[in-house]
Amino acid sequence: MGKFDGVLFFSDYDDTLYSTRRAVSPENRAAIRYFIQNGGRFSIATGRAHHTFTPQIEKEHLEFNAPVVLSNGAAIYDYQRETYLVRTFLCNETSSRIQQLCRAFPDLAFEAYHGEDLYVHNPNVVTMKHLERVNVPYTSCPIPQMPTPWNKVIMEQDEAYLQQVRDYILSRWPDDYEVIFSNRYLLELTKKGSDKGQMVARVAELLNISPEKIYCIGDNQNDLPMLALSAIPFAPANCASQVKEWGAHVLCHCDDHAVAQAIALLDTIY
Repeated sequence: MGKFDGVLFFSDYDDTLYSTRRAVSPENRAAIRYFIQNGGRFSIATGRAHHTFTPQIEKEHLEFNAPVVLSNGAAIYDYQRETYLVRTFLCNETSSRIQQLCRAFPDLAFEAYHGEDLYVHNPNVVTMKHLERVNVPYTSCPIPQMPTPWNKVIMEQDEAYLQQVRDYILSRWPDDYEVIFSNRYLLELTKKGSDKGQMVARVAELLNISPEKIYCIGDNQNDLPMLALSAIPFAPANCASQVKEWGAHVLCHCDDHAVAQAIALLDTIY
């Protein structure tokens, strides 16, 4: 028996567990190992897709012992069994709707995720920085040539422009999509009901974890659905203003091992 038996802890990846220096610190890795060794179930809920997250496991020596939430809630993947437990797709009309959207917003860039393949339209500076960070191959082509279905779409521009894009989508197709910022320059589109909160809840059900023993940490608006589940909703000090205003329990900066600090706080509770 361990002190963290029956406790589930989910961390966002980029700018939470994975620092702005593009590394997972030894302090965070040691804390996660301690949490797991004492009975806790630890995993990651990330906006990254399977092919953009998987290389990080070996590169950063990641340890987790629960299924991972991928693609901002479009999938749950069990790395132990090497299989998807849940996978959702955007509706068949999405391609034509995105074409309509790009006619209305000609400066919009986006990435469309089809299985393990990534397709790009009208790439801009934000797109190229994001592609550099995830470091995977991609194909730039006209929208009608992009194969479907898509797991998710990431739209890229400045925040004010993306707010107009979000409002456009929600005013026309509110029942079909989750539309949420993952940072100021990235607006993500997934199937309605496919967000980090819904999928963390499903993992908890699979593991028979009680709701009062779910803990989450995240830095941005796309983390709010899972933070709403958390007995203590943790956030690093570098989190978006919307997360602070929402009422998250703010810890140190992600560069100062915020995940380790959260686990240290759990260590005082259990």
